[in-house]
Amino acid sequence: MGFGGTIGAKSGSGARNLRAGRRALLVGAVVGVLGLVPAAAVATPGSGVSATVVAVGTSRAKLEVRTPKGRTDVTFREITVAPGGSTGWHTHSGQLIAVVKSGTLTRTLDDCSVEVTPAGTSFIEPSGTRHRHIGQNLGTEPVVLWVTYLLPAGSALSDDADAVDCPAARGASAG
Repeated sequence: MGFGGTIGAKSGSGARNLRAGRRALLVGAVVGVLGLVPAAAVATPGSGVSATVVAVGTSRAKLEVRTPKGRTDVTFREITVAPGGSTGWHTHSGQLIAVVKSGTLTRTLDDCSVEVTPAGTSFIEPSGTRHRHIGQNLGTEPVVLWVTYLLPAGSALSDDADAVDCPAARGASAG
Protein backbone atom coordinates (compact mmCIF):
# COMPACT_ATOMS: atom_id res chain seq x y z
CA MET A 1 0.00 0.00 0.00
CA GLY A 2 2.82 2.36 0.81
CA PHE A 3 4.42 1.46 -2.48
CA GLY A 4 1.26 2.05 -4.50
CA GLY A 5 0.60 5.24 -2.56
CA THR A 6 4.04 6.60 -3.38
CA ILE A 7 3.63 5.95 -7.08
CA GLY A 8 0.06 7.20 -6.95
CA ALA A 9 1.17 10.38 -5.16
CA LYS A 10 3.77 11.17 -7.77
CA SER A 11 1.58 10.44 -10.75
CA GLY A 12 -1.48 12.05 -9.12
CA SER A 13 0.56 15.11 -8.20
CA GLY A 14 1.87 15.49 -11.77
CA ALA A 15 -1.60 15.14 -13.25
CA ARG A 16 -2.98 17.59 -10.69
CA ASN A 17 -0.19 20.08 -11.49
CA LEU A 18 -0.90 19.76 -15.20
CA ARG A 19 -4.64 20.27 -14.66
CA ALA A 20 -3.96 23.19 -12.30
CA GLY A 21 -1.64 24.77 -14.85
CA ARG A 22 -4.23 24.42 -17.60
CA ARG A 23 -6.93 25.78 -15.30
CA ALA A 24 -4.73 28.76 -14.34
CA LEU A 25 -4.03 29.44 -18.01
CA LEU A 26 -7.73 29.23 -18.85
CA VAL A 27 -8.69 31.47 -15.91
CA GLY A 28 -6.01 33.97 -16.94
CA ALA A 29 -7.28 34.06 -20.51
CA VAL A 30 -10.89 34.48 -19.40
CA VAL A 31 -9.94 37.27 -16.95
CA GLY A 32 -7.94 38.96 -19.70
CA VAL A 33 -10.89 38.83 -22.10
CA LEU A 34 -13.34 39.92 -19.42
CA GLY A 35 -11.01 42.80 -18.59
CA LEU A 36 -11.83 44.23 -22.00
CA VAL A 37 -15.59 43.87 -21.64
CA PRO A 38 -16.16 46.40 -18.84
CA ALA A 39 -14.41 49.11 -20.88
CA ALA A 40 -16.85 48.55 -23.72
CA ALA A 41 -19.80 48.15 -21.39
CA VAL A 42 -19.20 51.49 -19.64
CA ALA A 43 -18.71 53.46 -22.87
CA THR A 44 -21.35 56.14 -23.28
CA PRO A 45 -23.31 56.33 -26.53
CA GLY A 46 -23.32 59.60 -28.44
CA SER A 47 -26.32 61.88 -28.30
CA GLY A 48 -27.41 64.95 -30.25
CA VAL A 49 -24.52 64.73 -32.72
CA SER A 50 -24.82 64.64 -36.49
CA ALA A 51 -22.14 64.62 -39.17
CA THR A 52 -22.04 64.92 -42.92
CA VAL A 53 -19.22 63.79 -45.17
CA VAL A 54 -18.83 66.69 -47.56
CA ALA A 55 -16.05 65.38 -49.79
CA VAL A 56 -13.79 62.36 -50.06
CA GLY A 57 -10.62 62.30 -52.10
CA THR A 58 -7.98 59.63 -52.47
CA SER A 59 -4.37 60.66 -52.92
CA ARG A 60 -2.36 59.24 -55.79
CA ALA A 61 0.57 58.56 -53.47
CA LYS A 62 1.54 58.87 -49.81
CA LEU A 63 0.70 62.29 -48.35
CA GLU A 64 3.56 63.92 -46.46
CA VAL A 65 1.99 66.40 -44.03
CA ARG A 66 4.22 68.92 -42.26
CA THR A 67 2.91 71.49 -39.85
CA PRO A 68 4.66 74.83 -39.27
CA LYS A 69 7.03 75.30 -36.35
CA GLY A 70 5.20 76.89 -33.47
CA ARG A 71 1.49 77.57 -33.33
CA THR A 72 -0.59 76.54 -36.33
CA ASP A 73 -3.78 78.09 -37.72
CA VAL A 74 -6.00 75.35 -39.17
CA THR A 75 -8.55 76.71 -41.63
CA PHE A 76 -11.09 74.68 -43.59
CA ARG A 77 -12.42 76.37 -46.72
CA GLU A 78 -14.61 75.66 -49.73
CA ILE A 79 -13.24 77.19 -52.93
CA THR A 80 -15.19 77.35 -56.20
CA VAL A 81 -13.42 78.11 -59.47
CA ALA A 82 -15.83 78.96 -62.31
CA PRO A 83 -15.28 77.49 -65.79
CA GLY A 84 -12.44 79.43 -67.39
CA GLY A 85 -11.37 80.83 -63.99
CA SER A 86 -8.03 80.64 -62.22
CA THR A 87 -6.56 81.26 -58.80
CA GLY A 88 -3.74 83.41 -60.13
CA TRP A 89 -0.12 82.60 -59.32
CA HIS A 90 0.38 82.33 -55.59
CA THR A 91 2.21 80.59 -52.72
CA HIS A 92 1.34 79.48 -49.19
CA SER A 93 3.31 79.87 -45.95
CA GLY A 94 2.16 76.40 -44.83
CA GLN A 95 0.88 73.19 -46.39
CA LEU A 96 -2.61 72.70 -47.76
CA ILE A 97 -4.52 69.44 -48.00
CA ALA A 98 -7.12 69.64 -50.76
CA VAL A 99 -9.94 67.41 -51.99
CA VAL A 100 -11.51 68.04 -55.38
CA LYS A 101 -15.22 67.62 -54.67
CA SER A 102 -16.39 68.28 -58.24
CA GLY A 103 -14.94 69.32 -61.57
CA THR A 104 -11.31 68.99 -62.61
CA LEU A 105 -8.57 71.30 -61.36
CA THR A 106 -5.53 71.86 -63.57
CA ARG A 107 -2.51 73.18 -61.67
CA THR A 108 0.66 74.49 -63.23
CA LEU A 109 3.59 74.33 -60.82
CA ASP A 110 6.75 76.44 -60.59
CA ASP A 111 8.73 73.95 -62.70
CA CYS A 112 6.07 74.24 -65.46
CA SER A 113 4.79 70.74 -64.82
CA VAL A 114 1.01 70.38 -65.04
CA GLU A 115 -1.10 68.32 -62.64
CA VAL A 116 -4.68 67.47 -63.55
CA THR A 117 -6.74 66.58 -60.50
CA PRO A 118 -10.28 65.26 -61.11
CA ALA A 119 -13.17 65.02 -58.65
CA GLY A 120 -12.62 62.38 -55.97
CA THR A 121 -8.88 62.92 -55.68
CA SER A 122 -6.78 64.80 -53.18
CA PHE A 123 -3.39 66.48 -53.11
CA ILE A 124 -1.06 68.52 -50.94
CA GLU A 125 0.28 71.91 -51.90
CA PRO A 126 3.70 72.48 -50.34
CA SER A 127 4.64 75.64 -48.49
CA GLY A 128 7.12 78.33 -49.37
CA THR A 129 7.93 80.83 -52.07
CA ARG A 130 9.75 78.15 -54.08
CA HIS A 131 6.38 76.48 -54.71
CA ARG A 132 4.54 78.99 -56.89
CA HIS A 133 1.50 77.59 -58.65
CA ILE A 134 -1.75 78.47 -60.37
CA GLY A 135 -5.00 76.51 -60.37
CA GLN A 136 -7.25 76.67 -63.42
CA ASN A 137 -10.65 75.36 -64.37
CA LEU A 138 -10.34 74.37 -68.02
CA GLY A 139 -13.63 72.47 -67.92
CA THR A 140 -17.29 73.40 -68.36
CA GLU A 141 -18.50 72.87 -64.79
CA PRO A 142 -17.38 74.65 -61.60
CA VAL A 143 -14.45 73.15 -59.69
CA VAL A 144 -15.28 72.81 -56.01
CA LEU A 145 -12.38 72.26 -53.62
CA TRP A 146 -12.44 71.49 -49.91
CA VAL A 147 -9.15 72.75 -48.55
CA THR A 148 -7.54 72.48 -45.12
CA TYR A 149 -4.80 75.06 -44.53
CA LEU A 150 -2.03 74.35 -41.99
CA LEU A 151 -0.42 77.77 -41.69
CA PRO A 152 1.81 79.55 -39.18
CA ALA A 153 -0.44 81.41 -36.72
CA GLY A 154 -1.56 84.77 -38.09
CA SER A 155 -0.40 84.27 -41.68
CA ALA A 156 -2.46 84.92 -44.82
CA LEU A 157 -4.17 82.02 -46.59
CA SER A 158 -2.09 82.74 -49.72
CA ASP A 159 0.37 85.27 -51.07
CA ASP A 160 0.38 86.61 -54.64
CA ALA A 161 3.39 85.53 -56.70
CA ASP A 162 4.92 86.47 -60.02
CA ALA A 163 3.87 84.24 -62.91
CA VAL A 164 6.25 81.60 -64.15
CA ASP A 165 6.79 81.76 -67.92
CA CYS A 166 5.25 78.40 -68.79
CA PRO A 167 3.67 77.85 -72.23
CA ALA A 168 0.66 76.05 -70.67
CA ALA A 169 -0.05 78.89 -68.21
CA ARG A 170 0.58 81.98 -70.39
CA GLY A 171 -3.10 82.53 -71.04
CA ALA A 172 -4.04 82.09 -67.36
CA SER A 173 -1.31 84.25 -65.83
CA ALA A 174 -3.23 87.39 -66.69
CA GLY A 175 -6.42 86.08 -64.97
